[in-house]
Amino acid sequence: MIDAVLVMNTQGKPRLAKFYKSLSPVKQQEIVRKVYSGLSSRAEHFCNFVEADEIFGARTKLVYKHFATLYFVFVIDSGESELGILDLIQVFVETLDSIFKNVCELDIVFNFNKVNTVLDEIVMGGQVVETNSTEIVKSVQEIFKLERG
Repeated sequence: MIDAVLVMNTQGKPRLAKFYKSLSPVKQQEIVRKVYSGLSSRAEHFCNFVEADEIFGARTKLVYKHFATLYFVFVIDSGESELGILDLIQVFVETLDSIFKNVCELDIVFNFNKVNTVLDEIVMGGQVVETNSTEIVKSVQEIFKLERG
């Protein structure tokens, strides 16, 4: 199961934080700080998987990818495949690229609802529901067409 999805910049400011477990806002902020602290101290050539027992609880891992000024981080339990989640991060970023035409940090900041909608089309309740980028883009476009409509 996916416990959380975090997108943060290289200064540690969270741009998206979605938790699929019930946690207090104070605990969520503490987790974001610990995740950033752990990732920012890692060299670029290190593996994209990190044991996160001390951050999120027993048998959890961070799977992350660093793109330009952003870290895309998924917190997962032992039941998820690290490589599968790494591919899922790629799908998430490719989908955002399709919607925003080369996504950047400002797109995420100023289009928070769209980014959340994209994530909700990919992951719901901690479970992966869609991995086809084309289908995700089509669904998101339909949702926003209805909202404008």
